[in-house]
Amino acid sequence: MGNAIAVTERNFDTEVLQSPVPVLVDFWAAWCGPCRAIAPVVEELASEYAGKMKVMKLDVDENQDIAIRYGVQSIPTLILFKGGDAAVRIVGAYPKAAILSKIQPHL
Repeated sequence: MGNAIAVTERNFDTEVLQSPVPVLVDFWAAWCGPCRAIAPVVEELASEYAGKMKVMKLDVDENQDIAIRYGVQSIPTLILFKGGDAAVRIVGAYPKAAILSKIQPHL
């Protein structure tokens, strides 16, 4: 999977909500074309922002309870969690510059 780390219902609270640094979670599914389209951007963010932010991928098919908890109804959805709260939500496949413009103020 590269630099982005898979997160599941089992470790979501520890890895995301209790993280000392902001966490960008990519809500995705293997069958989702737009999810695959932004996967390289998600990987780039994971490597470029290592230490400033964690980047994690959550498969919505395998972790439906988390997707429901955060009202994820369409994918891809990127949510930046900061201090345990959802600070930014980006729904859809956007270019890297558009994603950065939304998350950088929170890093």
